[in-house]
Amino acid sequence: MARNLFFGLLTLSLLTLLAPIAAGNEPWNRFRGPEGEGVAEDADPPVAFGPEENLKWKTPVHGRAWSSPVVLGDRVYLTTATEDGKQLSALCLDLETGKIVWDRVVFEVAEPRFCHPTNTYASCTPFIEPDRLYVHYGSYGTACLDAATGKTLWERRDFVSDDFRGPGSSPIVHGEELIVQFDGVDFQFLVGLDKATGKTRWRRDRDIDYQTDSGDWKKAYGTPRVIRVDGEEQLVSPAAAETLAYRLPAEGGELQPLWRFRHGGMNAATPPLFDGDRIYVTTGGGSPLALAAVRPDGHCEVTESHVAWSTGRNAPQRSGPILVDGLLFTTDDRGVATCREAATGKELWKKRLGGEFWSSPVAASGRIYAFNKEGEGFVFAADGEKYRELAHVDLQDEVNASPAIVGDALIVRTLGAVWRFEE
Repeated sequence: MARNLFFGLLTLSLLTLLAPIAAGNEPWNRFRGPEGEGVAEDADPPVAFGPEENLKWKTPVHGRAWSSPVVLGDRVYLTTATEDGKQLSALCLDLETGKIVWDRVVFEVAEPRFCHPTNTYASCTPFIEPDRLYVHYGSYGTACLDAATGKTLWERRDFVSDDFRGPGSSPIVHGEELIVQFDGVDFQFLVGLDKATGKTRWRRDRDIDYQTDSGDWKKAYGTPRVIRVDGEEQLVSPAAAETLAYRLPAEGGELQPLWRFRHGGMNAATPPLFDGDRIYVTTGGGSPLALAAVRPDGHCEVTESHVAWSTGRNAPQRSGPILVDGLLFTTDDRGVATCREAATGKELWKKRLGGEFWSSPVAASGRIYAFNKEGEGFVFAADGEKYRELAHVDLQDEVNASPAIVGDALIVRTLGAVWRFEE
């Protein structure tokens, strides 16, 4: 009995020691990590890093792509494409060494459509879960790959929606469904696919009055988010002109509208944030309500009744906001970092950092990590008092993807490589 007690205490001690490590290694499974929030709760990446400091490995990656890396277990996954869009690929790297585990072409495209120089043919971030990687390239194709080998388990290439300037919406998994948005210049809709087979479970066309015949004002690059309000799940879906919330259907049912926030604008590009009381959305270019907080307990049109606050000042179009301890931080297209009180929108401070921010910031251990397009990295305190810079680095390569944080590692994708920084 004493022997059993000894081993019981030893096991308990080991579990206690390992618990923080397991928590810090929470998978960075989708665009902007868990729930699309950009926050790694128990992680502790390095404050100071760069090409010559705290660099564990750097792996060159072929092609041109803005998709962000996702991480599960000891593997890093990402997508890429040839510059002409004729080959769309996925890669798997070993997290410990950076070695490429597999690299394969998922889709061949005979005649790719136009893609604007500010975008790529592989800008949609994949979703990873045990054994399966879900990759999406807009209407060029969606596929489920075996995470260990890269082998295609199923694919869909039948959805018609002209991205016009290139794809950008990232997929999410909820329960047994893979949810994907298509907001093109011609057709705009959402689909829920059976994640095991790829078969369509439901499809919902947008019913938005865009108040224009110009397809350019109908397209968007948003990623949806599932939240729970008063015991009911909502799918919050950013689009051009409006952000909409839907009631998720039972199997075989239809997506039902709950509320809509009409904000105008186009190119909405970031996942919503949720703090339990308010949804925070960026609404794209051309909108005076470019950044807004919305209470999600309304019905039908909520623009006049449930918008807690909104602003068009220092609001990002490409880079998503980040929420830390009741503070909302943004880095915008003009190189300005801003801290606001999340509940009221009150501006607490702003600081011109320089450059353009397309990559979304991430946070861990009370620090914000933000990269501008030119490859400069800014590490600053998640502080509402003032801007406090903790480190400034130059990766000397373009950064458009959002970083990933796993444990004590910061994973950054630049134009030509993937980097792992760790003390």
